[in-house]
Amino acid sequence: MKTFIYTATDVQGNTVKNQRMQAEDVNDFLERIHEKGLFCSSYKEARGDARKNTHKFNTKALAYDSRQMSAMMTSGLTLVKSLDIMCREQVKEGPKRVYREIYENVQKGTSFSDALKMQDGAFPNFFISMIQAGEASGNLDMIMKKLEDHYANEAKLNGKIKSAMVYPIILCVLCIAIVIVMFTFIMPTFKDLLTEEDMKGLTGALFAFSDTLKAYWYLFLGGAFLIVFIIRYLLKIPDIRLKFDQFILKTPPVGPLIVKVYTARFGSTLASLYSSGIPMVECLEKSANIVGNMYVSKCFETVVDEVKQGEQLSVSIQRTGIFESMFTSIIYVGEESGALDSILSKSAQFYQEESDEAITRLVGLIEPLMIIIMGVAIGAVIAGILPAIYNSMGSLTG
Repeated sequence: MKTFIYTATDVQGNTVKNQRMQAEDVNDFLERIHEKGLFCSSYKEARGDARKNTHKFNTKALAYDSRQMSAMMTSGLTLVKSLDIMCREQVKEGPKRVYREIYENVQKGTSFSDALKMQDGAFPNFFISMIQAGEASGNLDMIMKKLEDHYANEAKLNGKIKSAMVYPIILCVLCIAIVIVMFTFIMPTFKDLLTEEDMKGLTGALFAFSDTLKAYWYLFLGGAFLIVFIIRYLLKIPDIRLKFDQFILKTPPVGPLIVKVYTARFGSTLASLYSSGIPMVECLEKSANIVGNMYVSKCFETVVDEVKQGEQLSVSIQRTGIFESMFTSIIYVGEESGALDSILSKSAQFYQEESDEAITRLVGLIEPLMIIIMGVAIGAVIAGILPAIYNSMGSLTG
């Protein structure tokens, strides 16, 4: 999508300046302008820093803003007034500017969803799709409530992942620090106690590594950064990222636990979108993309095509082999009973609890791994130094 900045005049003769609209190309842009009943006097395509200056709302901010909008609209305030209040209560300049532009555009007759699109990715596609559904059904206040619940759950899940990873990260840093201290400060103090005869095998290898680490530490540091850069670069290549995402899902015991987290996200998103009246095909596309796994998104391209051709949703999802059979069975029951939206909502709550447990178990797999690495490093040092020192002391006393 391209962003166009335009100046136009409406049928009453009012002029609007420096407005933004997203469109596929110039023809699409001019067609959308015509549909709005505007006469475009000038326009240009936004380039360069226009996108870079746009504030992007995170999950926590979206949950809070949805809650505020839902409360105000449920209380009877109009959309324009609610947006005005949202603009006034923003503390930081980034979100304040975004809401100011949305407020001004909606006040001039632009739909809420179109005003959100004009903000160049400040809001996720899921958020905008839900708003479009709310405008079409006339239940925008209820949609804001659903968005509040959805993003509150997402924020809770993200917060749990971050808090759960704190201890493993600290343990990893501690492990690296211990290895560095042992090989750069502790081991060199024993070197003078050993003879050339002692500096063989494991002992010699450890001291050689210690000397290399002290002399060329910057190469080790640069190598670590280079490895991280190469991995991040490779994961940006679609084919490699696809294989990596598939490997993560299929590798036990990590894969089944990650699938539970993905199921919670997919089920929650699908339930929110479908219960809002959005067509199933669009629901599937957006729900698969929000998971954040390229392999899942690729598989659901086939699911979307099959559903378009009349295939049952549960059968098509079961064929991908991604989710547990229990989840596809729940979808099948919903299809047969005609209560797919309510059953999806209940299953989303169940898998939300399952994902919490899965995160805890994932962290439980990382902790012993870090402890084993530290144990191996310390054990190698002890096995390499103590026998040599013992032999050296024995030769002195002898």
